[in-house]
Formats: sequence, structure tokens, C-alpha cells
Amino acid sequence: MNYIIAGLGNPGEEYLSTRHNTGRLILEEIRRAFDGEDLVLDKKLNALVSEIKIGRNTVKLVAPETFMNRSGKALAPLVKSKKAAENLLVIYDDFQLPLGRMKISFDKSAGGHNGLDSVIKAVKTTAFPRLRIGTVKANAKGQAKLPHGNEQIEKFILGDFKPDEMKILKKLGKKAVEVVTIWVSEGREKATNIANT
Repeated sequence: MNYIIAGLGNPGEEYLSTRHNTGRLILEEIRRAFDGEDLVLDKKLNALVSEIKIGRNTVKLVAPETFMNRSGKALAPLVKSKKAAENLLVIYDDFQLPLGRMKISFDKSAGGHNGLDSVIKAVKTTAFPRLRIGTVKANAKGQAKLPHGNEQIEKFILGDFKPDEMKILKKLGKKAVEVVTIWVSEGREKATNIANT
């Protein structure tokens, strides 16, 4: 069976280490873990692509080369039915989750995330899993310390991860590899149990 994993972010060196690029950063961790070839530009999709094998399954890795709010354009040619969408996993940054945490959601709205909203419109369904990666510091209760106001949110998501935060993200990348392996080989429900604990 064929699967697609899309890592959302922004193209260009200046965005490489930003929080809004989390999806692409995690996608790269997955590619390396499975010894996939370097992501290369597919001009038709306007996306960087590579392929990996998980068991007998082929998994296409896709990093759209559009800006975040047009991410879906690269996925529309690859996902043409609701059934096909169930084999799509979208990875993206979520500032409503603390850094170091991840969560799989399924068949939900975009929750205000422009990249995810673009994907939903492009594939014409919400019925696909998404791997949400936390990007904010936690408060004393372990909950996300949310930035307030549009200006502060934009400044935060387009800001670079600090070196200590990047270490946490890399560690989370290892868990993402485990989650992706289980998603492909054993299904979404089991992968959700691992991701969400």
C-alpha cells in the first residue's frame, strides 16, 4: 500500500529553523531514520519529495515549496478521494501544545492553522490524520503558554527555535519515527495511542 507524509512549513533558508517549519523539520528526521534519499524538487507538484519503505509499504515524503497558506496545492494531485486521504499524514506546528509533545488528530477542522486549512480545501475532506507537534513552553501546570494577539503569534511562529528547544524537537523526531512506523504497519488507532501519551 502507498502512503503520503506531508511536512508543512515555508521554503527558503531564512525559515529553516523557525517554529512554523516544524512539519518540515520532523519530515527530515523521518527521512533520515529510514535512509531515504535527499528530498528533491518535483516541478509538477512544486514540492520537495522523497520515498522511503516501511515494511513492504512505500511512503512518499512531501514538503510543499509554496508558502504555508498554499500548502494544499502540492497534495491535491496526490490525494483525489476520501479513501486516499486516509493514507495521508500531515505534520505541522501547533502552538496550543507544549514543546516536546505531539498529538494525532483525525477528521477535525483546521483549528486556525492556515497550512492545514489549505490542505483540507485542496483534498476536499477533513478525513485524514494529522500529527500536531507542540512548539511553546509549558506553564507550571504543564499546559501550553500561548502567545496573545495576531502580532505576537506571527512573531512567535516565525521565530527560530533556540538551541535547547531544537534538542527537544530532535528527540521528539525519534518518537515521530516510531509513530509513523506504527501508523503504516498497524493503523491509525494504535499510532494515536502512542502519539497522544
